[in-house]
Amino acid sequence: MARSEFRFSWPLRVRYSEIDAQNVVFNAHYLTYYDVAITEYLRAAGLVSLQTTPEGVFDFHVVKSTVEYRAPIRFDEDIEVFCRTAPPGRSSLAFLLEIHGAGREDLRSAGEIIWVNADQATHRSAPIPHGFRKALSAFEAGEPAV
Repeated sequence: MARSEFRFSWPLRVRYSEIDAQNVVFNAHYLTYYDVAITEYLRAAGLVSLQTTPEGVFDFHVVKSTVEYRAPIRFDEDIEVFCRTAPPGRSSLAFLLEIHGAGREDLRSAGEIIWVNADQATHRSAPIPHGFRKALSAFEAGEPAV
């Protein structure tokens, strides 16, 4: 995807503790970068994942994480982590993510994180609450967060 296909990005700078002996970002930190971007994406949309609604308390479980490593990211580099959602399923939500050098089109990583909404009493999948779904749709459409 092109950067322009994302309405949201979050800037980060690579810290010394995130690099390995090859002076590039250690692979596990990509998931941390994705997680930070997802958290900030939800905040920008006026949402948090753990909420109480008229339907009860809900939260999501991560069921799949995919990271494609396209090009190295180096120490002290400014990067942008782009995040958007695919149309949600009944209980699942897919985040599509990319990492680029800050202000550049140089794709460094692409990934997908899939969450499933879970009833917190039973830990079984449950429908995504209507209000959460509506807020995501509005955010992706460019409407202001409520």
